[in-house]
Amino acid sequence: MGRLHVVRKLTGVVAAAAAAALVFAGPASSAPTVGEDIDWNAAALQLRDIARESGNADALAAMNRLVEAPKQFAPQDFARQDAALPAQPFQIPAFSDTGRMDPASGQLYGSGIALGVDGFRFGFFGGPGTISPNQGGAKLEVIWLNLLSGRSGTEVLNEHLDVPVDTTIRTRALNPGGGPIVAAVYGSLWHRWSVPVSDQYPDGFKYVKSSIFWPSMGSVLG
Repeated sequence: MGRLHVVRKLTGVVAAAAAAALVFAGPASSAPTVGEDIDWNAAALQLRDIARESGNADALAAMNRLVEAPKQFAPQDFARQDAALPAQPFQIPAFSDTGRMDPASGQLYGSGIALGVDGFRFGFFGGPGTISPNQGGAKLEVIWLNLLSGRSGTEVLNEHLDVPVDTTIRTRALNPGGGPIVAAVYGSLWHRWSVPVSDQYPDGFKYVKSSIFWPSMGSVLG
C-alpha cells in the first residue's frame, strides 16, 4: 500500500508538552481527525499520563519508551500492511526482540488495528508464523484515549480463533465512543509454526515468544 509518512517523530518531552496544549485546547468540534492530522508527540504524552494515573506499570513503561526513545528508533517512514479483515491499521508499527524472524525486515514486528466486524475491538496482527492459541506467560495490551470525549482505558488482547486461520488477536468488544481515538499496543505474544513432529516438537509446532520494545501506535475512528 505504499509508504506512509508519520507527521512528527516522538522527540523531546518539552516540545511534545507544548504541542499537547494545542491538541486538547478549544471546542470539541476542533478535535483532530485520524492519520496525518494527529500530533503524535501530544498523543503519546496523553497516553503516558493515562498509564501513570491508572497505575498500570507495563503501560507506563511502554509509553515511556515511545516518548523518550532515541531518534534512531523512531523512523519517519513505515511500511503500511494489509490486514485480512476490514480494519483500520495503526500508522506506527511495532518492533520486537524477534521481529518477524526475517532478516529483510529486521525487528519490524506487526501493527495494531481497530476492527469493526462484530463490535469495535482493538487488535494486533503480524509477527513470525501464526498466533498461538495458548498465550500463557504472555500478555498483550492496548491503552487508548478518545480525543473527542476524553474517555480512556486499557484492555487485554486475549481473544483469538485458530480455525479458520486467524492472524489477529483482539480485545473484547468495546464502546470507546465516536470520534478520533489514539491507542498503543504493547506487551508480549506467543507465535507458532508447523514443524515435523519430533521429541523436541511433540505437537508438531515450534513456539516463540515476542516481546514488544517499540509499541504500535495509531489513530482510528470510533
